[in-house]
Amino acid sequence: MEIVKINTEFIKLDQLLKWINVVSSGVEAKIVIQDGLVKLNGEIETRRGKKIYNDDIIEVNGRKYKIVNK
Repeated sequence: MEIVKINTEFIKLDQLLKWINVVSSGVEAKIVIQDGLVKLNGEIETRRGKKIYNDDIIEVNGRKYKIVNK
């Protein structure tokens, strides 16, 4: 599991996918999320604007990322 550090209280899911280089654009993020390829804390998440907070775990492309506030 990779640790992803953010400097804010939360980050939106589509922005997070760009931040961790899973996708290269917002359009690509939208497609990946709407296709049900992203899990948030073990559940499929289809809302690209979903706020991701400290200790949330994202799973995409078989990799897991834990979000940590600095």
